[in-house]
Amino acid sequence: MATIEVNGRRYRRGEEPLVVVCVDGCEYDYLTEAANAGVTPFLARVLASGSAFKGDCVVPSFTNPNNLSIVTGVPPAVHGICGNYFYDRDADAEVMMNDPKYLRAGTIFAAMADAGAKVAVVTAKDKLRKLLGHGMKFGRGDGHVCFSSEKAAEVTLAENGIEDVLGLVGMPVPSVYSAELSEFVFAAGVRLLETRRPDIMYLSTTDYIQHKFAPGTDGANRFYAMMDRYLAKMDAMGAAIALTADHGMNAKTKADGTPNVIYLQDAIDGWIGGGHQLVGGRVGQQKARVILPITDPYVVHHGALGSFATVYVGGEERDKVKERLERLEGIEVVLTNAEAAKRFELPPDRLGDLVVVSTRHVVLGTSLARHDLSGLDAPLRSHGGISEQVVPLLFNRKAVGMPERRLRNFDVLDIALNHLESRAAVTAAAE
Repeated sequence: MATIEVNGRRYRRGEEPLVVVCVDGCEYDYLTEAANAGVTPFLARVLASGSAFKGDCVVPSFTNPNNLSIVTGVPPAVHGICGNYFYDRDADAEVMMNDPKYLRAGTIFAAMADAGAKVAVVTAKDKLRKLLGHGMKFGRGDGHVCFSSEKAAEVTLAENGIEDVLGLVGMPVPSVYSAELSEFVFAAGVRLLETRRPDIMYLSTTDYIQHKFAPGTDGANRFYAMMDRYLAKMDAMGAAIALTADHGMNAKTKADGTPNVIYLQDAIDGWIGGGHQLVGGRVGQQKARVILPITDPYVVHHGALGSFATVYVGGEERDKVKERLERLEGIEVVLTNAEAAKRFELPPDRLGDLVVVSTRHVVLGTSLARHDLSGLDAPLRSHGGISEQVVPLLFNRKAVGMPERRLRNFDVLDIALNHLESRAAVTAAAE
């Protein structure tokens, strides 16, 4: 069987369609609670008789770095995407990390496409589309497609490899703040499998529901029941299914239900003074700059509050700030640039001088005045820290020959392509 090499790892081309699902914000308990409630018969069967594992996602446990780790098979130290948002030192600007120019490694999908496989990518939010589809070519009759639920009405053959997605799926474009945005992804996956039968398909959802509902609640179980129905359809069509998550999710509230926030910029400015440093008699950079990598265009459900932050603060002030931060209640760890890059496998040139991670039920902000929490209509649930690192890896086939190692969510394609029994092999053995 032909293999390809991508970023130092080898992958076999599958004999049957492979559907890889990244369920945004899906801690393992969402799956077990829904199965125990009897609302997800397909997932219950996979949990009981398929191959079900727990693994670690990338820290920071945010969407962009983990989706890109999954599709490249390597950590951010290699592929370069270490957040949804970062401070570009060269441009002296805070920017979204959605542009493929920030990607430093090729994707497994692009390599598979180059090797002749038919590839489809569907993501809920458009912020990921260009990164996930980077290196793939569309509109040449080879069948590759890449589009988002959010911009499904705007697809073109040249940009997305497909036209009239709304007609194909039979759904209108959903609100970006809805469970239907993810349902559109699954519905599109079923229709693509029926009409195009891609060799490999990647479906990436949004965590709108996980930000609002804890595992086992009615709202969460409704979402997973919906997902289960679509997965069962794809399973019935003969697809191998591999499911993982970009991160988990935790409540981030005080006893009274209000957000439990440490505003880092306010605290640091209080310790070392706000404003800017004087450089050569002229106003230079801020004394300290706090960056929240959770920041993206969709902040209504989390208020840009997560459990990971990076701080740009130089000179003698760095050690002073580090010491003060370490003494704050709710801070799990404060690391220097080099320490964080090594521990979390991150690119040091895209981190600040310090990295701050809060504890399980605490989030980090910049300044109180900069966070609009008026859109929160439920107690805050968020992610980003070490406490949201454990995620599921589920497969509807038996995994064989698994190496003894720490499992990561970015091992999902290695397991799916290199270690799953095919349905044909299982059938032949049974006969």
